[in-house]
Amino acid sequence: MHASAGRDLLLRPDRVWDAIADTPVDGLTVLVRDGRIAAVAHDLPTGPDTDVIEMPGCTLLPGLIDCHVHLLDESAETAPSAYQTLTAVPVLRALLHSGFTTVRDLGSAHLPLNVSLRTALEDGLIQGPRIIAAPNILSPRGGHGDKQPDLALRYGHQIGTLAEGVDELRRAVREQSRAGADWIKFAGGGGFSSPVDSPTSTAYSRVEMHTIVSTAADLGLPCAAHVFSDNAVLRAVMAGVRSVEHGCFATTTTYQEMERAGTFLVATHYAQTYFLDRLDDDTFWDSSMTTTRRNYREHAEALREGLQRPARTNVKAAFGTDAGMFPHAENWHEFPTMLAHGYTPLRALRAATCVAAELLHRPDLGVITSGATADLVALEGDPFTDITATHRARYVLQQGRLITERPARTSTRPHPGRP
Repeated sequence: MHASAGRDLLLRPDRVWDAIADTPVDGLTVLVRDGRIAAVAHDLPTGPDTDVIEMPGCTLLPGLIDCHVHLLDESAETAPSAYQTLTAVPVLRALLHSGFTTVRDLGSAHLPLNVSLRTALEDGLIQGPRIIAAPNILSPRGGHGDKQPDLALRYGHQIGTLAEGVDELRRAVREQSRAGADWIKFAGGGGFSSPVDSPTSTAYSRVEMHTIVSTAADLGLPCAAHVFSDNAVLRAVMAGVRSVEHGCFATTTTYQEMERAGTFLVATHYAQTYFLDRLDDDTFWDSSMTTTRRNYREHAEALREGLQRPARTNVKAAFGTDAGMFPHAENWHEFPTMLAHGYTPLRALRAATCVAAELLHRPDLGVITSGATADLVALEGDPFTDITATHRARYVLQQGRLITERPARTSTRPHPGRP
């Protein structure tokens, strides 16, 4: 049963984790009213205007947040923009039904299509997580976001949001703002799929990075930097970025600088292991991925070592997956991968709830407290004892509206205190 318009909704799971406590609490109930959490307590009473959802066997927690996705199908970049935009519609629906109620889309090479998706969601035309959008990744020519440098050399046709130098970068940031940006993302270093540069390279000078961040700040926009190496990460942190994306080759000293600066890390663990684990699978790699495979092979040992490092630091780790570089439906694998790399279940779950909400400047998300937005997911089982429960969303609520109600996949125990 779920609430009708104008009625309260009382949720009765086995346990509730509010993202503040270190462990879930048995027997709590949650009252939802007008899209927000009205109360959290044991045995809240029902009234004549209250509908009840029993959630036996479930742990209720805040709606999950993925801070690094690419919703649009990059392989469809040469298709009409309308078609490429439509490729994101089933992806959005699947993410929401998996318990991800908010995503930060960190852009594509060419058009700001994710802004249109955000508007369509807000207007109720399509279903999916709320989108926090960085329209495109800013990149220097020859950098990670320069998608087809051979075409530029031969025909003068550039593919990507390319800019360098103070004046160009100021203009590029302002154009992103004009396009409807919530965030600015830039390629401060190279990447594994880059046709020209290396994942260990640094793409922008100190002056250029400061120009991007300061111009964005003037417009009220935070910045995310795609960077891997110590030099690129430190330069981005000194420039004042809010989040470092990847950072997989950073060393302990660099993470200490991030801690002092309060910079968030979105390490995208699963995206790296997704490719590392398939290096010897010839059927996985096609001709378009030759450069990516070569780079992963060259840096495999350093990357595996680097992925173990962040969990040993106190850096603010926010959950982000780089979904779109691998099938979106697999983004939940970030949780067990984080645990394999040394994170505790508590830290991994906070990364996808309260820490992610802090990164996004959304204090109303990521917690279950009175007044918070009622984005909620009820997982079958307890993710603190079985992290794969993050793949078993039985109930999903977005702004107090029930989106998903699935039957139990396994036997469930009775709710404590109830027959």
